[in-house]
Amino acid sequence: MLSSRVWANTNTTLENMIVQKMDNLKHSDQNWIEIDLSDQHLFAWKGTNQIFTAIISSGKATTPTHPGIYTIQRKYPHDRMRGVDYDLADVPNVLYFDRGYALHGSYWHNNFGTPVSHGCINLPVNNAQWLFDWTTVGTVVIIHQ
Repeated sequence: MLSSRVWANTNTTLENMIVQKMDNLKHSDQNWIEIDLSDQHLFAWKGTNQIFTAIISSGKATTPTHPGIYTIQRKYPHDRMRGVDYDLADVPNVLYFDRGYALHGSYWHNNFGTPVSHGCINLPVNNAQWLFDWTTVGTVVIIHQ
């Protein structure tokens, strides 16, 4: 994982690292995920071929999603997610990429295209199911503005 926290004290900016990593992945045959926070979209790639896209909801201003280069760490068909002001049972198609942050289905809202989460990447349940089936542990996730 290369997050903004890791690269904060180096001469190489996170943005440059993201651009370089995306270029390298486009010259491979790897499956990888791109999340564009400014456009609120997720793109699934195999090398240079975009094979899937979905509208998302990322973190709101007070609980932002952090740009960075991550990998899928754990996969759960369903998981319970809790925080200071939420407790959600049976969250579907959970793909953890950084500590408690995950890509997952969202059954409790339909505000996709608007940042409303606590830092996770919310997807419509059917899109989260497709992504869950396609992704393996170790799949690269790139999050950028």
